[in-house]
Amino acid sequence: MKNIQSLLKQLTIEEKIKIIHGNGLFQNGGIERLNIPPLVMSDGPNGVRQEFQNDDWTPINDSGDYVTWLPSNTCLASTWNPELAYYFGQILGNEARGRGKDVILAPGINIKRTPLCGRNFEYMSEDPILTGTLATSLVRGIQENDVAACVKHFALNNQEFERMSVEAEVDEKTLYELYLPAFHEALIEGGSLTVMGAYNRFDGDFCCEGKKLLQDILRDEWHYDGVVVSDWGGVHNTEQTALYGVDLEMSVTPDFDNYKLAEPLHEKIKSGEIPESAIDNKVLRILTLMSHLRMFSPVRRPGCFNVSRHQSIVEQIAEEGIVLLKNDKNYLPLSTGQNTQNPKKILVVGDNATRTHACGGGSSEVKALYDISPLLGIRMALGGNARCDFLPGYYVDNEKNVCGEVDWQADSLQTDYSKAENQSQFENEILPKRKQYLKEVLDAVPGYDEVIFIGGLNHAYDTEGFDRTDMKLPYGQDEVITALSDATEHLTVILIHGSPVEMPWIDKVHSLISTSYCGMNGGHAIAKVIFGAVNPSGRLTETYPLCLADTPTEAYHSYPGEMGEDGHRHVTYSEKLMVGYRYYTSKDIPVLFPFGYGLSYSTFVCRNFRVTQRNMSSIGELQVTVSCEIQNTSSRDGKETLQLYVGIPEPEQPKMSLRRFEKISLKATETKEVSLILTQKDFATYSIKRKCFVTNPGTYELYLGTSALDILYHTSIEITQEYAL
Repeated sequence: MKNIQSLLKQLTIEEKIKIIHGNGLFQNGGIERLNIPPLVMSDGPNGVRQEFQNDDWTPINDSGDYVTWLPSNTCLASTWNPELAYYFGQILGNEARGRGKDVILAPGINIKRTPLCGRNFEYMSEDPILTGTLATSLVRGIQENDVAACVKHFALNNQEFERMSVEAEVDEKTLYELYLPAFHEALIEGGSLTVMGAYNRFDGDFCCEGKKLLQDILRDEWHYDGVVVSDWGGVHNTEQTALYGVDLEMSVTPDFDNYKLAEPLHEKIKSGEIPESAIDNKVLRILTLMSHLRMFSPVRRPGCFNVSRHQSIVEQIAEEGIVLLKNDKNYLPLSTGQNTQNPKKILVVGDNATRTHACGGGSSEVKALYDISPLLGIRMALGGNARCDFLPGYYVDNEKNVCGEVDWQADSLQTDYSKAENQSQFENEILPKRKQYLKEVLDAVPGYDEVIFIGGLNHAYDTEGFDRTDMKLPYGQDEVITALSDATEHLTVILIHGSPVEMPWIDKVHSLISTSYCGMNGGHAIAKVIFGAVNPSGRLTETYPLCLADTPTEAYHSYPGEMGEDGHRHVTYSEKLMVGYRYYTSKDIPVLFPFGYGLSYSTFVCRNFRVTQRNMSSIGELQVTVSCEIQNTSSRDGKETLQLYVGIPEPEQPKMSLRRFEKISLKATETKEVSLILTQKDFATYSIKRKCFVTNPGTYELYLGTSALDILYHTSIEITQEYAL
C-alpha cells in the first residue's frame, strides 16, 4: 500500500487539480509519473451501464458491455429482505469490478415525497428506516468487491421538475428525522466509501457546494471521511466548491479543462484567492479511497459478470419484489391447464407484456445480456400444451421516449422539461388506434379461458429528468381494463410501474399484481407468481393513494413550488413529517393500498402478543421487545412481513412511524416465535435546541402489524427518563 501522505507531497498543484475533476465522462485524471491511475466510475443502480467514448456520449458498441440487469431499487425494496439487498449489492459490485470499474453510482435512496417524481423507480421507499436498512446491506455487498458504492443524491433530491435549479426549503427537524437518516445509515453504518451530491439547492447553496450539508453535517457532525462526488453537472461555483463542496467534480460536457475545479480553480490558486491547502484534503480523500479499493496493490479482485449465479439471484429478487394486491375471489394462482385434448387458451393483453425496459429511464439504463418479457415468461411456463396469444390492447403513442431514442443525456443540464401533446395528432392518429386496439381485444375475449392484462407505466414516464403531471395510467389503459372487466370474469391485471397510479376500476378487478421493473428474469418471476410456482411475498414500500388530490404535497400545496424573486423555483416542504403513510394514518385519509401491504397465497395468524421493557438507567440504555407467535395456517409455504411502528407523544409527530420489520419464512402449518427489539434511538426525535436526538419521558404507542393499516396489536409503554443520543 502506498504512503498516501507521502504521495500527496509529491504532487504538483496541476496534478492535484487533475485528480479532483473529470478527465473523461466517467473518470478523473490519473498521474502516470506516480503510477496513480484514473478513478473509473459507472452508472448505475440497476447494473453497470454500457461503455461510452471518453469525451462523447456515443456508445462504443463493441458488444463487450452486456451485463446482468438487476431489478429497480423499488422492486428490491418491495422484498423487505435485507439479505436479498446484500446479494443485490454483491452482484452489482462484482459486475462493476468485472467491467473494470472502481465506483458504481448506486444506490439511489432519496425519499419518495411525491408519487409524481419521475425517478421514483430508482429509489426505495417513502420511509427512511426501510430505505436505510436495505441500503446499508446493499452497500456492504457492493464493497466486498474492491468497488466503492456511491450513495445518491445527497440530499433532498425529491423531484425531477427543474431539478437543476430548484431550492428545497426544509425545516431542521424534518431534515434530520425524515430526509437524512437513510443517508446516515448507508454512509456511517454501511460504510459507503463515496456519496454523490444532488443537483438541487438547499440552504441557499447548490447541494454540491453547500457548506450546511457537506461541511457542517457530513464532515463535522457525522465525521464522514469518504469521497463526495458531484452529480454530473452539479457544480456551479469554483470558490464555494473548493472551500466547502465536493471532492470530485464530474459533468456531462467534454470541456474538462473548463470544469469549475479545473483551470478556473488553478487560476484562483495562482492569484492567491484560494489557498492550495483547500484542495489537499480532497486529493487525500481520493487517494485514500483508491488505496481502500486496492488500486495501488498488485492483487485486486477481478470481478465477473453475466454469470448464471447472478442471474439466479436476480430472479429470486424479482420473485420476492412482486406484490399481490388483490385476490378477493382466490382466483390466483392460475392453472396451466395441461390437457392436450382440450388445451387451455390464454389471451395476454397490453404493451408491457412484450415491452422490455432495460434500455430506458435515464442513467439507470442497462445494456442487458437478455431481458425476459412477461409474455415470453408466460409462454415458457406454459409450454406447448396450452395456447397463449397476444394483443397490444393499447397504443403507445410516444415510442421514442419509451425506448431511449431521445438523447436525454445531452440535454440533461436544461431546465425546461415541459411536454406538450398535439391535440390534432391525438384526435386524428392516437384516438382511432386506441379504439381499434380495444375493439380487437373485446372481439377476441370470448374465445379464451383466461385474460391477463399487463400494463402500467414505462420509461417515458418513469424516467430521469421528468416528473409526471398526474397519476393516471397513460394510453387510455383505464378504459381497456374497465372494458375487459365487463367482458370476462376471468381477468388478471398486472401493472409494471415505478410509482403509484390511480385505479378507478379497482372494484371491478378481483386479481391484481403490482411490480416495478424487475430485471432480466422479470418475465420468469411474473409467470411463476401467476401460475403458483412462487408464493408472492412482496410488500409495498410506498402508499398507493386513491387519487393525486389525496396526496400530502397536494394537500399542503407543496409541489412543485413557486418561482422566487431570485429567478429560481423554491419548494417549501410545508407538510414536514407528514409524508406517505405518516400523513394518511395521521389524518385518517382513505387509501387504495397502504404502505407495507401485500397478500400471499398462504394465510397467517399471530397470537400471544407481549411487550417487555428494560430501563437500564445505570448504563443509560432502554430496551423494549415486542414478541408474538406467527403461524402459517395454510397448506403451502409462505412468507409474512411483520412491521413495528412507534407513536411519539410530541406535537407535530405523525401517528406512527416504522421502526422495525422482519420478513419471516414459514413452512405449511409452521409456527415461529418472533421478537422485534427497540432501543432508545427508536423513540427519539431531533431537538433543535440541543442539536441532537433525544428520547423524552412520556407515553409511547406501539403498533405491530402487516401494513400501516393492518394493525394486529396495539399497546402503549411509559418511558420515565430522558435519553440523549
